[in-house]
Amino acid sequence: MSTRKKSKGAVTMEEVARHAGVSVMTVSRVMNNVAGVKVSTRDVVMRAVKELGYAPNAAARSLARHGSGRVGLLYSNPSAGYLSEILVGALDEAQRSGALLVIEKCDLTLESEKAAIDRLVSGGVAGVILPAPHADSQPAIAELRSHGVIAVAVGTGRMRPDANVVRMDDFAASAEMTRHLLDLGHRRIGFVKGAVNQTVSMERQLGFETEIRRADPSATTLLEQGDFTYRSGFRAAERMLSDREPPTAVFASNDDMAAGVMAAAHRRGLDVPGDLSVTGFDDTHIATAVWPELTTVRQPVARMAESALRIVLDESRSGRDRARDGVPVDRLLPHELVLRASSGLAPAQ
Repeated sequence: MSTRKKSKGAVTMEEVARHAGVSVMTVSRVMNNVAGVKVSTRDVVMRAVKELGYAPNAAARSLARHGSGRVGLLYSNPSAGYLSEILVGALDEAQRSGALLVIEKCDLTLESEKAAIDRLVSGGVAGVILPAPHADSQPAIAELRSHGVIAVAVGTGRMRPDANVVRMDDFAASAEMTRHLLDLGHRRIGFVKGAVNQTVSMERQLGFETEIRRADPSATTLLEQGDFTYRSGFRAAERMLSDREPPTAVFASNDDMAAGVMAAAHRRGLDVPGDLSVTGFDDTHIATAVWPELTTVRQPVARMAESALRIVLDESRSGRDRARDGVPVDRLLPHELVLRASSGLAPAQ
């Protein structure tokens, strides 16, 4: 193989591993001065580093040696409540651990996402927290891996083979909320779907539809597309409530959309929950800001962000990235059904 050096910063840890004929974890252990690597192996790795001109991630080395460093967080979620919970959790854990949280905002285009990641990487982050919708972005995760930076996807609907994950069981949580509405006697239920680019949207829809089929196949469902914004929930409810046989309950895939559903109901003079029960998902701040307060699923968003930051720190200090080694972290946190005033017995027919 040619020993011509590449430009600084262009070489990844994976390339060094291939050049040296060792695993990525071994390269990481050598770069972080972790004990237990044979002298001969260390020499081979360092020779590959020199020949390729590899520039190791300084923040990862700092974390391994001193227990502190830079952790990135990428965001563009349209829900202010969800973002607030993410930031509270990540900032609290960063303060406890002595890490510096570096936050980058971008939009949902590939160009903007890549530019934000490049800024984080050039700033020396050891790892990046990817809340939804970036948790489902294959290009974002691939870009981070190419730089040897740890990626932790937060709030994705399922485990990933290429990134560490912190999530909850969206399918089970949605089924539980659906069961709550069925137990209240509702047999014509609307469901507002989430953004099409997020795996949690499909998991929540599947949980809803599966529980309907299991508990009462004769129940009628009305599905409308949303995108996790208040406005999309309002528009979806307007369509449902204009139906010749409108639903007696609407389950929205997040609290922002549920708030929009309630606004549409109030606009039509409907009583919530007397005429229409409304439920949401996430238990963000808006759930207790609307009237009546919202029955919802409590997703432990702040705890998920805390856990994601700890994963970055733990992986960096140990000198390994489990996702890169083919055994990523898949941390599942519990949800909770929160019953409030927006859901009630189905109106008498």
